[in-house]
Amino acid sequence: MEESLMTQDVVFQILGTVSGKSIGVVTLNVEKALNALNIDMVQAMNAQLKKWQSDDNVACVMLEGSGDKAFCAGGDVRAIYQASIETPGQMTRQACEFFTQEYQLDYLLHSFGKPVLVWADGIVMGGGLGLMAGASHRVLTERSRIAMPEVTIGLYPDVGGSYFLNRMPGKIGKFLGLTAYNMNAADARFVGLGNFYLNSQDNEPLLDAMAEIDWSSDINANHQALTALLHSLETQVSLPLGQSVLAEQQGLIDNLMVGSINEIHSKLCALDIKEGEADWLIRAQKTALAGSPLSWALIEEQSKLGTEMSLVQCFQWELGISVNCCAIGDFCEGVRALLIDKDRNPKWLYSGLNQVDSSKVTALLSSPWSENEHPLKDL
Repeated sequence: MEESLMTQDVVFQILGTVSGKSIGVVTLNVEKALNALNIDMVQAMNAQLKKWQSDDNVACVMLEGSGDKAFCAGGDVRAIYQASIETPGQMTRQACEFFTQEYQLDYLLHSFGKPVLVWADGIVMGGGLGLMAGASHRVLTERSRIAMPEVTIGLYPDVGGSYFLNRMPGKIGKFLGLTAYNMNAADARFVGLGNFYLNSQDNEPLLDAMAEIDWSSDINANHQALTALLHSLETQVSLPLGQSVLAEQQGLIDNLMVGSINEIHSKLCALDIKEGEADWLIRAQKTALAGSPLSWALIEEQSKLGTEMSLVQCFQWELGISVNCCAIGDFCEGVRALLIDKDRNPKWLYSGLNQVDSSKVTALLSSPWSENEHPLKDL
């Protein structure tokens, strides 16, 4: 594999193939931080992927993470946190730049045209899920652990979550947002986040097989060739996909998520589960009830969007809310408790859901920009 460009935190390589065409390989390279995205990584990926998108010799792109623990565990939000606590109540350049460029990267993957394969092995959370959702070929493994845990840090499921969560079966998207439920490969396949399943040991054999594909200049044919290869490799896995709790328990989940946000909260509070009976639901309940009440209110508003908005409109809607969360929401306290002081004891702005001031929610939902000034107006 010929290395074409390297930064400290992300590596770009070109893989030659028998067809004469190339495969661009992106490796997120911050193993100690579970390959969490920082602004430098986002900028480097935006630049390199645009080059590969317009390079006729590059037929396909693959994204993977270094190490065996994570593809990408989210965004490295410490710089945003630092800037936000230094200027409380104000939208910061750091927050605006990070979220703008992250969403541009996500949208670039969604609209890339050429096949994009994400190797979703290990942890895939938050910003990692934004990358994964944009890929055409999303490969899960027996080690995949996929979640949108933003409720735990005073955010809401962004990176296109407003689009893909509302398109999941029943009320499962809302359940994932409120509970940060940790999906396995079967769960992710059921809700449509993953569309192929291999084993973690299949990474190198997959790359070898991709190098043997007869890539051409026909993008549709290239998509079909990669799909056929993955379907073929799926039949040879030694560890099977397993069971999806979300599929098995969809009726229960839908019933829990029906009603107003206060009714949902009451139902989760009232759940009486004995240890060992439904550990997945106990974890979901505890995480949801410990989450930011403001995040609950935002996730409720997000779920009301339904499926009417386009992907572009979803990213534009999310950007305003994300920067507002950093300036006037629970984001800084959530990050402090989870990542900075690590006391896991956030003091949210509101002690409970019934305390949340509707004017605060309205302020969080109000875009800081006019339509003509919006940073994503040209997406």
